[in-house]
Amino acid sequence: MSKNILRKCIGVILLVLLFSAAFYPPVQQFVQIPHNLVVFEGQEYSLPTAIPALASDDSSIEVSTNKGETVLKGLGANKTSVQFGIGGFPLKSMDVTVIPDLKVIPGGQSIGVRVQTDGVLVVGHHLVDTSDGSVSPGEVAGIDVGDMITKMNGVKIEEMTDINPVVQESGETNKPIKVEVKRDGEFYEKELLPVKGKGDQSFRLGLYIRDSAAGVGTLTFYEPGSKKYGALGHVISDMDTRKPIEVDTGEIVSSKVTSIEKGMTGEPGEKLARFSNDRKVLGDITKNSSFGIFGTLHDHLENNEGIKPMEVGLSHQVEEGPAQILTVVEGDEVKRFDIEIISSTEQKFPATKGMVIKVTDDDLIEATGGIVQGMSGSPIIQNDRIIGAVTHVFVNDPTSGYGCHIEWMLQEAGIDIYGEEEKAS
Repeated sequence: MSKNILRKCIGVILLVLLFSAAFYPPVQQFVQIPHNLVVFEGQEYSLPTAIPALASDDSSIEVSTNKGETVLKGLGANKTSVQFGIGGFPLKSMDVTVIPDLKVIPGGQSIGVRVQTDGVLVVGHHLVDTSDGSVSPGEVAGIDVGDMITKMNGVKIEEMTDINPVVQESGETNKPIKVEVKRDGEFYEKELLPVKGKGDQSFRLGLYIRDSAAGVGTLTFYEPGSKKYGALGHVISDMDTRKPIEVDTGEIVSSKVTSIEKGMTGEPGEKLARFSNDRKVLGDITKNSSFGIFGTLHDHLENNEGIKPMEVGLSHQVEEGPAQILTVVEGDEVKRFDIEIISSTEQKFPATKGMVIKVTDDDLIEATGGIVQGMSGSPIIQNDRIIGAVTHVFVNDPTSGYGCHIEWMLQEAGIDIYGEEEKAS
């Protein structure tokens, strides 16, 4: 009987010790050592750990210990591993990838955005009042809102003026138009016979269409060597269909903020801006993705903050706590404003909502109420590194919103972060 009690007591003690060990700081630090780490050449990364890294003779990385932290510094682009252990006996291994040094110039400038769609976008149906009743030929033909008209009778459709000649010829000859539409990445062929409304002199499709869009946003960064840039931090969608716009051609131009509609709970605010009088084209737009718009600048941009090329901070280097954003709230002057990183998710794969941020700067809150439309793309700076961009505001709290990590925007811009092009050559 006494032996059973003794066994139970020992078991309870061991369980308590095991449970307590999980909360012991050195054990927690050891468990939190990542299995994989990516660092740029010349950058340092600190790991708080009571278990030191074993000496490494790899020339691509420098390992040192300072005040209870293991500091890793990338020296040359390569893949290696670092062992952690006691008395020369390894307990855990961490794979380290050192990638080529990369610096970009943060933006913050207000930009005007003009895009031409890849085809003509259907944004609605309308009824044509004919002698036989009201009808929408486009709707009858099965052409949906959000479809992109790319060809009519084999003729490539690039803008709205390309449509009318085909429509009038079809109406006059009473022959249906073979319409090629693009829907969710797939192509379909529809047949549509235009009609003439009462009192009309021309034939109609019964469709509302659009071939361009314009708006304002914020430049996030550009790479000084290639002049590749990224902006907005989110996709440009059509205001009616809410679907991403497939860009054929586009351009960004300089713009000035004229006034601010302050954000309030339940009602996001907005930057009101106008394109600059000189309508200077700053660059082209070649891509519209979930991470923003991308292209190439025609020239270097002026930045009122006088910011030079800045290191890039990857998702695992982002810390909860103070940070800043660069943006314009009046005219074209870029200013720094304080924010706080509430949370950040270390991401292995691209995702748009990587950070939750909160505006803490009294001047910015006074001017805008927090995050407003047109501020999307404002670069986020922390520890003298560009780490991401503002993307969305919380409707129920205009001082808070989401940010995306900068590495995904760099990849979308075609900037080779991991040195894959060098390896291929």
